[in-house]
Amino acid sequence: MPTGFGYLAVLEGFQTYPAEIVVALAAVIGLLVGSFLNVVIYRLPLQMQNAWRSDALDFLGHSPEPAETVNLWTPASRCPSCKSPIKPWQNIPVFSYLLLRGRCPHCGEPISIQYPIVELLSGVICAGVIYYFGLNAAALLIIVFSWILIALTGIDLEHQLLPDSLTIPLMWLGLLVNISGVFTDLTSAVIGAAAGYLALWSIYWLFKLVTGKEGMGHGDFKLLAALGAWVGWQQLPLIIVMSSLVGAILGTVILLAQRKGRGNPIAFGPYLAIAGWIALLAGDRISAAYLNTF
Repeated sequence: MPTGFGYLAVLEGFQTYPAEIVVALAAVIGLLVGSFLNVVIYRLPLQMQNAWRSDALDFLGHSPEPAETVNLWTPASRCPSCKSPIKPWQNIPVFSYLLLRGRCPHCGEPISIQYPIVELLSGVICAGVIYYFGLNAAALLIIVFSWILIALTGIDLEHQLLPDSLTIPLMWLGLLVNISGVFTDLTSAVIGAAAGYLALWSIYWLFKLVTGKEGMGHGDFKLLAALGAWVGWQQLPLIIVMSSLVGAILGTVILLAQRKGRGNPIAFGPYLAIAGWIALLAGDRISAAYLNTF
């Protein structure tokens, strides 16, 4: 790799270390970022709800209700149940959950299993990507892509919501990345973004015309557009097929396990995210294997 300034120099510096140390460091960074992703998953919907409430009150001509400022940085970490502040040693990714046995030390309420799962997932992905692809710009971009998908998945599972503040930047980042053809050529990326949006938009309206119901949220259109910007239009059929199959199977299992009726909404974003992640890392190989088989 040629010498340079900025991140290139940093990458060169880390490449002088043994691979095991670099992978371990990637895992630690992944765990720490996973902790922040939990903050995003929990607080971003609250932040959006507060903004919607404020806009609604303003539209109706009412004075805004006094409310605590909630964003990704304030207030400090605290128990969602009793609001007791969380001490630094109680906020260590994964380990604190195990030490506290999954319960708040103040009120004893259970801590959601989501927290260690997200942290572990982030750590494993970071370590795995660096181990498999090495320490380079493409690997770092895959990690950033993965982090955003983790946040979107967590939010959609909890709220059936895919925030524009995550999906739209993800799409633009994919287009910018592919100006240099990192994952696909720019033309394929642009067509992928447009085709991804229009594909689910068309399905949405067809379903609504036939049934009179909304089959999915608009956030799903934007997420598939973002995935298309990263992987190109060629991988969109694979993403749609994989996400639909996994969604149908897991959705049925969830409905049976929770005994929910067919009218209850099921988040589709997580299945798109999983399929998109697989397509970015192995889409070409999967497509080639399929074509060779048939």
